[in-house]
Amino acid sequence: MNHSQILILTFPLNKKIIYLFLHKHPYSPFIPKDATKLIVGTLPPPRFSTGNLKNGDVNFCYGSVDGQLWKILDAIFRLRLVFETTEFAIQQRKDFLSKNNIGICDIVASCERKKIDASDIGMENIQLRDMLYFLKKNKNIHTLLLTGGNSKNGPEYHLRRLLKEQQIVLDPIVQEIPRIHEFKIANKRKIKVVSLTAPSGSANRAIGSNPTYKALKIKNPAYNTFDFRVAQYKPYFINIRDLNP
Repeated sequence: MNHSQILILTFPLNKKIIYLFLHKHPYSPFIPKDATKLIVGTLPPPRFSTGNLKNGDVNFCYGSVDGQLWKILDAIFRLRLVFETTEFAIQQRKDFLSKNNIGICDIVASCERKKIDASDIGMENIQLRDMLYFLKKNKNIHTLLLTGGNSKNGPEYHLRRLLKEQQIVLDPIVQEIPRIHEFKIANKRKIKVVSLTAPSGSANRAIGSNPTYKALKIKNPAYNTFDFRVAQYKPYFINIRDLNP
């Protein structure tokens, strides 16, 4: 199914024509009925909306062959995931999520782009999903694992925007990376928010300047940005049962 289209804006006075790409999220939230954690990002690359997948893409949330979320989880839990455009690859990921009560619900429903790429910064006229609706509907969820921070148009940035509109306070708990915040819904239910380093190459420069990464790199020159992400993600997933014990 094609979840995108080209919008054409014309300005007769200066004879200017602007072509905008309407980028709609291609996947509905995947939330198992007993989910306790939600992975929250923004939008997958536009090719997942147009259907022009690359070799090795998985037609599911975070399925980009260039992305690292599933590679990170595969490294942590030794899941033996396949990275291919097949139903088997999709089912592997759904089985892991369902067995371990993890959902995926990206915060952006759609946006417009002047340039057809996967950058968060290039998103305009952004429409957000009603995250509070999904939290209220799924009462066992207590943690949001954001795949990015508070840079413009990142998942934390949009979550702050959504909470502010509802006059909900986001309290800081831990200021070091990964930052941890907390907010309450229904007056007393606490939701923890962990802003993980983005599982994409765009975050590699930030990792490279991280003091902890630099120190570990000096000790072990083979240490890389993928290793850093695995170590960072692990404490927030490790209490989840391994799919292959």
